[in-house]
Amino acid sequence: MNQLAKILPALRGFMAEDDIMPRLIKTAAAGDEPALSVTPGCADVVAEIGAQLKTTTGPINLVGYGCFAPVFPKLPAGRMAGKIALVTGAAQGFGYEIACALAAEGAWVALADINEEGVKAAANSINAERNASAIGVAVNVADIASLRQAVEKVVTEFGGIDLLVANAGVLRAGSVKTLSERDLDFVTSVNYKGYFLSVQAVAPVMALQHAAAPGIWSDIIQINSKSGLVGSNKNGAYAGSKFGGIGLTQSFAMELVEDGIKVNSICPGNFYDGPLWADPEKGLFKQYLDSGKVPGARTFQDVKNFYESKVPMRRGCTTPDVMKAIYYLVEQNYETGQAVPVTGGQVMLS
Repeated sequence: MNQLAKILPALRGFMAEDDIMPRLIKTAAAGDEPALSVTPGCADVVAEIGAQLKTTTGPINLVGYGCFAPVFPKLPAGRMAGKIALVTGAAQGFGYEIACALAAEGAWVALADINEEGVKAAANSINAERNASAIGVAVNVADIASLRQAVEKVVTEFGGIDLLVANAGVLRAGSVKTLSERDLDFVTSVNYKGYFLSVQAVAPVMALQHAAAPGIWSDIIQINSKSGLVGSNKNGAYAGSKFGGIGLTQSFAMELVEDGIKVNSICPGNFYDGPLWADPEKGLFKQYLDSGKVPGARTFQDVKNFYESKVPMRRGCTTPDVMKAIYYLVEQNYETGQAVPVTGGQVMLS
């Protein structure tokens, strides 16, 4: 991580201290240079902020210094106002819809995906529709160098990271008797290793923010699955990777609490409208139909009906269902290491 990317999270935390902004505003109004004792290397940034405060009372975006609008007046409205969020697997489907919802609630959102063209188009769409602050970054979550580069871009653009939504995930359905080793490695590398490496890349940034301002807490939320809570017939590679993800969540929660980081998982039920299920060539409707996972099924609708019949609420999970869980976990200061089911009653914890 370059020096600027190391400085900005600490500066962002430093500026969140209650008495810093009044002092900056006072010195700027008087025409003086801000006389503050700051983290080494941050003085030029603070001086520039003071200069801009002379001419504006709104959010300030310092090119090359990150976005410090979270600590300024006239924040965008919403439950996530002032938060900087990074969402992986966000070029389409569930991840994209999560990013849209966060932006609508006032967050600055970085969408990350291995599909570079798609994720940049997704970010542009959010900006065009919502007049939001979103960027798209290319990332391979199974490659730590790629993740660190992406995190550096996000921090340089926005100044830090308050929320990681580790949504990137893949699925290859198949019996333990026949699933190829290649498919097993693919599922495990994204769902398990990818989650581990994503946290490894983001946690140091969050720790810097907390070190500068111990009252600031950050959140890591893994989008897991109901298959992380109960086994899944002829789908062991996916379920195993998701069970492992909950083990990581609990372990990370124990370790990272000292850095002011809460770590939780959300376990949604089936999200039928996204490409994971609905893609006509690679989606789960096709995979489950082809593998014979649903006895007697002849069409995609047969597969959907079979799975909806297992849910007491008789429908699939939606993005608004999951967003309510995300908001709860971010806003609840006394919750970490949990796997929260959002399954319409299909999975009931005991």
